[in-house]
Amino acid sequence: MTDSADRLSFSQSLTTSDAEAIRHLEQAITGGKQWYIALLETIGLWSSADEARDGCVYHYLIDGEAFDWLLLAGRLCEAVDGLLPADEKDALLFYGKPPLRLDSKQVKKLIGSSKYNQYLNYFYGVTVEQALILTVQEEVYKERGAFSSCNGQDTDDEAYRRIYGATKSALLKRFRRERGYPQLRSISLTQLKEFTYWLFKYRLKECDKARVASDTRKALEQLKRQWSKRGFSGALVADELSAEHY
Repeated sequence: MTDSADRLSFSQSLTTSDAEAIRHLEQAITGGKQWYIALLETIGLWSSADEARDGCVYHYLIDGEAFDWLLLAGRLCEAVDGLLPADEKDALLFYGKPPLRLDSKQVKKLIGSSKYNQYLNYFYGVTVEQALILTVQEEVYKERGAFSSCNGQDTDDEAYRRIYGATKSALLKRFRRERGYPQLRSISLTQLKEFTYWLFKYRLKECDKARVASDTRKALEQLKRQWSKRGFSGALVADELSAEHY
């Protein structure tokens, strides 16, 4: 276990409020509070939307409105790593499996209403959108058959055309042009999340409400199947998720 000075040594560039948030997490856990409850409280106290650490920039808030809670959770767990049960921490960070099941009211109280709503933006705008793309890709693959001569790129292009009316490459070029990003052949995980959220908002703008609800329902069913296989929900909370949320 590292001592307190070591754990806070990398936080000197933090805002005062974020350094205090990490201190709260450490003190709460060492004081006997259940670590996941303390973690959610600390998430509620955290103020920075982005953070530069070890040569990398972490974007906790996409477009100022979609909160990547698990990314921040990982950063906070690292800050107090020696204080956490390794199996429970790994289950949360690698599989999205929390050690406690909390309902939306409990989570909202712990992280605050604003962050809770931002979490829902991320869940629907990134997690559900990714599930929708996967679902339609599977539909295209099944329609064409396992022995189709079409390659993976063709399947992807058809899936994106069905959802968004254009190929992935065309949409990615448009996204990068709007954001002033270079047109590279590769994409980072951070930019992929931002692109997925952009696709979500693009779909909301371009499709009628009935189509949006139908597609969202389809994606949620995909997620429920995944959760059923794993035996738990991969969402922060799942008791109020609905295709009619947007």
